[in-house]
Amino acid sequence: MKVPGYTKNIKSNYMRLQFLTFLFLGLTSTIFSQEIVVIAEDISINSIIDGTLLTPSATEKPSLAILIGDSGPTDRNGNQNFQKNNVLKKLAEDLTSNGVATFRYDKRIVKQIRKGKVDKNISFDNFVTDAVSIVNYFNEKGTFKNIYIIGHGQGSLVGMLASKEHVAGFISIAGSGKSIDQVILEQINLTVPGLTEESEVAFQILKEGKTTTNYPPALESIFSIENQAFMSSWIQYNPEEMISELNAPTLIINGTKDLQVSAEEAQLLSNASKNGTLLLIKDMNHVMFPILGDDLENSKSYNESFRKISPELVTAIVAFIK
Repeated sequence: MKVPGYTKNIKSNYMRLQFLTFLFLGLTSTIFSQEIVVIAEDISINSIIDGTLLTPSATEKPSLAILIGDSGPTDRNGNQNFQKNNVLKKLAEDLTSNGVATFRYDKRIVKQIRKGKVDKNISFDNFVTDAVSIVNYFNEKGTFKNIYIIGHGQGSLVGMLASKEHVAGFISIAGSGKSIDQVILEQINLTVPGLTEESEVAFQILKEGKTTTNYPPALESIFSIENQAFMSSWIQYNPEEMISELNAPTLIINGTKDLQVSAEEAQLLSNASKNGTLLLIKDMNHVMFPILGDDLENSKSYNESFRKISPELVTAIVAFIK
């Protein structure tokens, strides 16, 4: 007997699990918006981090928002090799056109891939160190009124950890409310429940800082030896605990059409936050696009750079910062 909605739910859950497997996978110009002239400058924070600073010329000392990208080898524009949507570029340009300076950057793995020298020992903590380095760089410059961090997806957790000091506020977009091992285990239990117990054992070993070969072969993309050091460092952090330690004002945003992070997870972050405000944006998906159609349209949008990001998202962030 076919249960109404069952097939759709299985398909949606399988899609979420597929998304999780991809977790491992000095020029100056001027942009003219309708109201504000935007100055664009490429900056090297250090030998590892390169990015683009956008500054609204009409504001003498604007606030700065540092954008931290999602999982995988995400560049400053929000793109990966097989996923090009320019979401971080669009968000940065829209914010700066509304008077908020922005800095977006290539994750360190991007530069390593381009040079053909990938660090096999890269850890989640490296991402946090990079974000803190960026905060310190701009604080020392003293050019901006206040510094905010905007973290998208995995970047939400990175941003929480980097926002403990010298940051005026933190904004989470599509950030998980659970540790990554719990997120993955839930999806495994929904799609291939027979692999749940074995996966739990593997995660526990990784959480203890050890390596293992005792994991389901079908989940090689998650548990491979090459990924274990990174995963081990990532699962040490529980987003609920991390956000509860922030004293700075916090804005927690999620879209109702997000296939990867549910509104319930945003609620977890909101409940744990001392100074958090929760905003659920109707029809916005994980990559910040408004989606009026079904899950197929939603998933295809990840590679559709012609789309515009949610205007409500931009308005909310500008209001929070200003």
